[in-house]
Amino acid sequence: MAAEIHPRPLTRKPVLLSKIEGFQDVVNTAVIIPKEDGVISVSQDRTIRVWLKRDSGQYWPSVFHTMPVVCSCMSFNPETRRISVGLENGTVSEFVLSEDYNQMTPARTYQAHQGGVTVVLFVLEMEWVLSTGQDKSFTWHCSESGQQLGTYRTTAWVSGLQHAFVGDHSGQVTILKLEQDNCSLVTTFKGHTGNVTALCWDPVQRVLFSGSSDHSIIMWDIGGRKGTAIELQGHNDKVQGLCYAPHTRQLISCGSDGGIVIWNMDVTRQETPEWLDSDSCQKCEQPFFWNFKQMWDSKKIGLRQHHCRKCGQAVCGKCSAKRSTIPLMGFEFEVRVCDSCHDSITDEERAPTATFHDSKHSIIHMQYEPTRGWLLTSGTDKIIKLWDMTPVVS
Repeated sequence: MAAEIHPRPLTRKPVLLSKIEGFQDVVNTAVIIPKEDGVISVSQDRTIRVWLKRDSGQYWPSVFHTMPVVCSCMSFNPETRRISVGLENGTVSEFVLSEDYNQMTPARTYQAHQGGVTVVLFVLEMEWVLSTGQDKSFTWHCSESGQQLGTYRTTAWVSGLQHAFVGDHSGQVTILKLEQDNCSLVTTFKGHTGNVTALCWDPVQRVLFSGSSDHSIIMWDIGGRKGTAIELQGHNDKVQGLCYAPHTRQLISCGSDGGIVIWNMDVTRQETPEWLDSDSCQKCEQPFFWNFKQMWDSKKIGLRQHHCRKCGQAVCGKCSAKRSTIPLMGFEFEVRVCDSCHDSITDEERAPTATFHDSKHSIIHMQYEPTRGWLLTSGTDKIIKLWDMTPVVS
C-alpha cells in the first residue's frame, strides 16, 4: 500500500520519505498526525482513512470508513483527536479517534450548507466548527451543542478559509469579526485576477498570505496598517497550498505545476509599481495603436503597449525587449523590463530569494507539520507523498 523511500543524505532539497498509494480517486485533504507516524486522508472515493506506519516501514490503513457521498475537505484537531469532514451534500460530519488511532467513533453531524462544503475548520478555543460552501455562505456551529450560531453570505463561492479570513472565487479576501451569535464585515481587499485557493496567517508578524489560480501569491501586511501588498511570482500554475514557518521566516508554497517553493521572507521586499497609463511609449514617445491623432500627425504606425515590471511605465516592445528576474519584487522568473531598468538592476538584486523543487506530481493539497519539519502533498496521481523539509526549511 505504501513504499518506504531510503533517501540520500546531505542534500539541500526536500527528501522524499514515503509514498502512500491505493486510492481509487484523488485525495482532497490529508494531514500528518503530530507525534505519530500516521496520516489521515479523505478522498473523492468517499473514504476516510487513518494510515499508520508499520514495522515494515509501510503505511497501512488502521481505519477505513466509507461515507455515503464524496468527502470534499477535512480538518483534524490533535488535542481532541476530532476529525471534521465536509461532504459534497453540504453536511459536516464529526468523528473522534481512539488513543491508538485504530478506531473512529461518529460524534455529530451538522446540516451546514445547501451545496458542497469547500473548507471546514475546528477552533478549539471557541469550540466552534467553521465551514464554507458552494452555496456562497460561511457558517459557524457550536461543537458542544451542535447549534448553528450564525451564517454570513459571501459574494462568490468561498475557496479559502483561515481564521476570520475568507477567500473566494472572485479573487477577493474578506476579513470578518466573529462573535458568539454575530458576524460583521471588517474590510475586503482584492489583488488577485483568479480565485483565491489558499490562505496562511502569521499571527506574530500579522501578515496574511493568499495564493490564487492566477499563479501568484500576495503578502498582505495587516498589522502594519499601511496597506502594503507584496507579490510573489514563482509558480507556473495554480497555487494550491501555503504554510509559513515563523522560526525561520520562510514561506512554503505548492502548486499544480508540481513545484514546492521555499521563499525567504527575512528580506526587505518591495511592492510592485502601479502600471501607468499613456497614449504613447514613455521612453521613445512612439504612439500606441489607439492614439490615432499622434499616428496621423507623426505619420507613424501605432505600436502595442507593454509595461515595465520594475518602474511600471508604459513602453513599446522595442524599449522593453530585455528580460530580468527581480526577486525582491517577487519576480523569481524573468519578466519584461525597460532598457533603463534592465541596466540599473545589479547582480545582487538578481540573487534568488526562493528555492524551487519538483514534487513530480501535480499537487492539489499540502500540509506542513512544523515539529518534525515534514510536508505532506497529495496529487492528481492519487498518491500522498511525505517529505522531510529540514534540509531546506532551516
